[in-house]
Amino acid sequence: MSGGFTALDFWVLGLYIAGVTAWGVWLGRGQTGARDYFLGGRDLPWGAVLFSVVATETSTLTFLSIPGLAYATDLSFLQITLGYFLGRVVVAFLFLPAYYRGRLGTAYALLQTRFGLTTRRFASLIFMFTRALADGVRLFATAIPLALITGWSYPLSILVIGVLTLLYTYYGGIRSVVWVDALQMVVYMGGAVGALFVLLSAIPGGWGGLMASAGEAGKLDMLRLGWDISQPYTLWSGLLGGAFLSMASHGTDQLIVQRLLTCRGLRQSQWALIGSGLMVIAQFALFLVIGLGLWQFYDAREFARTDEIFATFIIEQLPPGLTGVVIAAIFAAAMSSLSSSLNSLASATTYDLYAPLRVADEAALLRVGKLFTLLWGVILVGGALLFRSRDTPVVELGLAIASFTYGGLLGGFFLGVLNRRAVQRDAIIAIAFGIVVMSVVVFARWWSPLFVWIGLDALAEVVNYVGTIAFPWHVVIGTTITFGVGTLLSLTHPPPAAPTPGGTPAGDARAGV
Repeated sequence: MSGGFTALDFWVLGLYIAGVTAWGVWLGRGQTGARDYFLGGRDLPWGAVLFSVVATETSTLTFLSIPGLAYATDLSFLQITLGYFLGRVVVAFLFLPAYYRGRLGTAYALLQTRFGLTTRRFASLIFMFTRALADGVRLFATAIPLALITGWSYPLSILVIGVLTLLYTYYGGIRSVVWVDALQMVVYMGGAVGALFVLLSAIPGGWGGLMASAGEAGKLDMLRLGWDISQPYTLWSGLLGGAFLSMASHGTDQLIVQRLLTCRGLRQSQWALIGSGLMVIAQFALFLVIGLGLWQFYDAREFARTDEIFATFIIEQLPPGLTGVVIAAIFAAAMSSLSSSLNSLASATTYDLYAPLRVADEAALLRVGKLFTLLWGVILVGGALLFRSRDTPVVELGLAIASFTYGGLLGGFFLGVLNRRAVQRDAIIAIAFGIVVMSVVVFARWWSPLFVWIGLDALAEVVNYVGTIAFPWHVVIGTTITFGVGTLLSLTHPPPAAPTPGGTPAGDARAGV
């Protein structure tokens, strides 16, 4: 066993990072316009897009924390992956046809064709604000296990990941992001399988012994019935909460929608999205089984943080070389998430904010898009470097940041697709109201002392109660509130006689095509 990060591991990690960066830069050759840079010429194979979608939503935290979750509990997290799959099916047949009918370039261009340019910009700004905050926290969180494993400082870990990812994203665009993501998914899944193989070889009885011990301890339980909304992993919170969370992240978030729009057509995009749902179930099952193996290997020993368990096994137990591969897998998960964020933020800024202000050709939009990529890289890396709290549960913070806006955005999209009476005013007010309400629900522990201080004790008690609602329900609640408010507002005026003005004709560069 290695007992540390050896010179061989550093060579493996260094060669991987250098190779991925060089390949990503090379993939960007021949770009002539923003359509190539942000949409890959709409000519990417659905299999690569499928892998890219899965890699994008798999961060370093997922790689390390899901095994820790199974170590401490059981397999009940799999319930939420079933909801993830159901949500993707809804997006594939409800939202994707609308995106492809308009040949749109961002998720929020759909809101422009339905409500108007102001709604598009409003939703895009919400996405940018949320993504910048969440990914700054996520990048900092990624540095924690990397610093633990490699011995690097937090700032050095952040800079290595950030600068190298920015380099190939800046030159390569979405084509580079998708293909490098696909490779990185293979790397981190291969690293996980290798770690599981080492685990099983070290456990008495191997696979059979693990299943027997885990079964006796009740750690193979997967279904939890009941409607307790304070419990995050039940069948209903998994199916409903997971479905709504997936509909929001894969149907309204430019981070995922952008790569779905790079496919060669609607059918291929649907295959990529639905296939990613099946892949995610298999992936989380693998991570959870690793957690069971760690539980058996360490004989249920207590750890200060469950996120440290898999990292500890990697650095102490894996043989030289394989340790480097698994650390490369952790880098892969981090780089794939960051590169996707950079390109999606740049595309939203270019198409949703800059392009509507002026007529610009593809070459000009390409130059502007690269500048925005660089700007967002500085913002995300800078935000991660400035983040100082070591005690804040960064996983929960990242989820909370996304949760309080996802419901508002998804409710706005449902309003546009399902309610023909609603107009731009209804959509903007409803989205804003939903986000405000969810900011109270998600960050209840911050609001409650304020209400007590100003003498509103009863309201503080209500806020404390809603603060116990588990995170899978947040998007469900936010979507319901937003759609309900928008529907009520749509009843206060006559139905529009014609489609709301403000959309741009299909094919116009300013519509994001």
